[in-house]
Amino acid sequence: MDQPSYWRKCGSCKKEIGFNTIYQACNVSTCRKLVFCSVDCWNLHNPVMNHKSSWAEENRSPKKENYAPESDSAAPRRIIVNSRTPESSEDDVNAEDILIVASKLKQYVKDKHDLSTSANVMEMLSHIVRRHTDRAAAKAKSEGRKTLMDRDFE
Repeated sequence: MDQPSYWRKCGSCKKEIGFNTIYQACNVSTCRKLVFCSVDCWNLHNPVMNHKSSWAEENRSPKKENYAPESDSAAPRRIIVNSRTPESSEDDVNAEDILIVASKLKQYVKDKHDLSTSANVMEMLSHIVRRHTDRAAAKAKSEGRKTLMDRDFE
């Protein structure tokens, strides 16, 4: 196997982080696998992950001669296969997808009402959005249109 010319890529900007180079890592244990080329790139990551109390930790990447890339036998990979088949009914299309931008809603609720938002809220709101959209689409079709409009939601 060829030796790579860099250690890893930045978790934000995807810039290559070389060997024996200073990099930033998130102090939150669940983010340890992510590394960042600068504090600015770490700052981009922090609000997305919504860490309450976190900081960037400065580290140094390994020297090229000491680096051993992770082997395929290190840890088993999980491969998740989409169980939806082409024969699935139309009712199943996007039935599990979250349709709400979680970060925007959480920020709105925090700013306006000073509350935190449970992850289950996104599923419930997506269900409500789907139901209202289905009704509006049926109304548009019944009027012979192929375009969903704001008036269909009234």
